[in-house]
Parts: sequence; structure tokens; C-alpha cells
Amino acid sequence: MLEIIKSAFYGLVQGLTEFLPVSSSGHIAILKNTFGLDFDDSILFTLILHLGSLVAVFIIYFQDIKKLFIGFFTLMAKIFTGKFKYKNLSAGERFVILVFIATVPLVAGAFIDKQIEILSDYTKIVGFFLIINAVILFFSGMIKTGDVTEKTAKPSNAVFVGLCQLIAVAPGISRSGSTITGGLLNGFNRQFAVKFSFIMSIPAILGASVFKAADFATSDIEITGSMIASCLTGFIFAFVSGIIAIVLMNMIIRKKNFTVFSIYCLIVGIIALIFG
Repeated sequence: MLEIIKSAFYGLVQGLTEFLPVSSSGHIAILKNTFGLDFDDSILFTLILHLGSLVAVFIIYFQDIKKLFIGFFTLMAKIFTGKFKYKNLSAGERFVILVFIATVPLVAGAFIDKQIEILSDYTKIVGFFLIINAVILFFSGMIKTGDVTEKTAKPSNAVFVGLCQLIAVAPGISRSGSTITGGLLNGFNRQFAVKFSFIMSIPAILGASVFKAADFATSDIEITGSMIASCLTGFIFAFVSGIIAIVLMNMIIRKKNFTVFSIYCLIVGIIALIFG
């Protein structure tokens, strides 16, 4: 029963912090360092938590993702038939290109993933990055609202947002906070900044999941009934809390700032620095 409660708690933390701009990696690292994540199947468990968050994105942005799929195939048709002209692309086709370009910098992140992951073992370092995240969120509220959407965004905008996502590989720097702030700096309107950030999370989460799956496949972990129960519980709570977090973010973005999250990250960061 204790393991189920712990699984639910970790799932709740994963779902909320994945999409609220407070850094899921930072919170998971602090919890692991402070209380210990003593699941023998931690690799599989982490993978399942990420998949729960991923499904939440698919549910909320199903219509946009469907347009992306359609846009991908029509884009390929235009490329192979020699009819490709960026200015003549549909919004869905542009969105495909933007997401692809924004994801490219993460390839570089894959090569330093193991080195960065080591930083998660040091709570004080995580606390330092959380304070940096607080500063990023504070200044994001000062950025004027733009009017750029998927219909008018340029590849250069996607490059910048992608680089912001790369910065968020550091434990304590929020991926959503960094990419939304990057979008706002590029003149994105606030709704599009949030949507682009969350849809960008799909290849990011899928990529991380592939590496986790590879680690699990090469491990000698046996799948037990208790392991399945823990993973299922974590998945459900990550999924439900992820949906709640995405809905909250779309409501909060209308108020134009992340002050409450900035204060929260500052407090947690200072506590981690002092007691880590």
C-alpha cells in the first residue's frame, strides 16, 4: 500500500511539474535525493510517468496534433513533387516545420544527457537552477504580448525557442517556462506560446522515453505484479495531473505573468541551497 501511495505521489508531481513552469526534473531530483526513490524498477517507472504526461498532451491538443499529422503528409507531398514554397504552406504544414526545427537542438542535448543527469544528484545545484528559473519566469511577465501564430511564425523563431528548450536540460530549469518565455520574446501571442511549448514536448518526451526504454531493455529487472501496480498508478496520476496542469496554464497565461511560480521556485531553490 505504501508503494502505491508513493507511486501516486510521484505521478502527481510529474504531471503537474511537467507542464507548470517549475521544472519536473528539479522536483523529481529533490524528492529522490531527500526521500529516496527506492523502486527497483525506477527506470521503467520514470518511463511510464513520462508516457502519462505525453498522453495528457495528446488529449488536450488532439485537434492540433491531428492537423500536424495531416500537415506532415501534405508537406512531404509538396517536397517530393517540387511544389514546396514556404510562403505558400498551410498553417499545419508550417507548424510541422516549426516543431521539427525547434526539436533539432535537443539532439545536442542527447549527447550530454548523462553528464547533465549527474547534476541531479546534488540538491544544492538543483536549487541554484531553480533560482535561475525563478528569474526567467519573473522577467517573462514583463514581455509585451505579440501577435505571431503558426500562420506567421518563421523558422528563425523556432530555432530560438528550440535553444531555450535545450537550456532546460539542466535540472531545475523548466522546459515549459523556458520555451514559453522564448516564444514570447519572439512575439508569439500568449496562447500560441503555450500551445507551441506543449506540442514541442511531444518529441522531447518521446526522445527521453526511447533512451529510458533502451536502458530498461538492457537491464535485468524482472517485471512483477507490484511493479505493474506501481507503474499503472503513477501513469494514471501523471496523466490526470498533466491534464489539470495544461488547463491551468492556458488559464494563467491570460493573466500575462508567472509571478506565483517565480516566487515558488525562488523559495524552493533557496530551501534546497540551504538544506540540500
